[in-house]
Amino acid sequence: MLEPQTSKESQITNISQADVQTVQADLVRMNQASAGTIHANEIDLEQSAAANVKAGTVTTNQSALASVEAEEVLSQNSAIGYVQAERASVRGYTGAVIAENAEVHYALAGVVVGSNVHVEGARTALLVGRNVTGNVTTLMDSRSALIAGLTGGLFAGLMLLLGRTLFGRK
Repeated sequence: MLEPQTSKESQITNISQADVQTVQADLVRMNQASAGTIHANEIDLEQSAAANVKAGTVTTNQSALASVEAEEVLSQNSAIGYVQAERASVRGYTGAVIAENAEVHYALAGVVVGSNVHVEGARTALLVGRNVTGNVTTLMDSRSALIAGLTGGLFAGLMLLLGRTLFGRK
């Protein structure tokens, strides 16, 4: 196994088959590599993994990312835990997408939130958007989420009240 490396303050960083803790550069290209934290203007990941990514533009293909904050995210056949972007286009598995303009194509997404959301052939647990277009299957829409939240809150409140009545101090 390769030793962890740190690369800082370079203009262009190409990483292949290596494990890097922190990368700061204008342009980062990774191929079959992993990184803990990446800060860059532009990031291109191919069959790579990263924990924390902050960038202007992120492009991924067959990669795994935990958290992404960027202006623009283009993800193909990747797994991402959390995406926060101005524009996001995802295909693959995504936990949460929060974007001004979100495109979800043939993906599984837990939560999708955006002003303009275009979905094609995707499945989501919760979809919240001002303008939603496309073909989507949702487990919950905003109305169902509101009803589930109110019902859960009412049930939790009743259980706390019952517990306090039965086991409270005298």
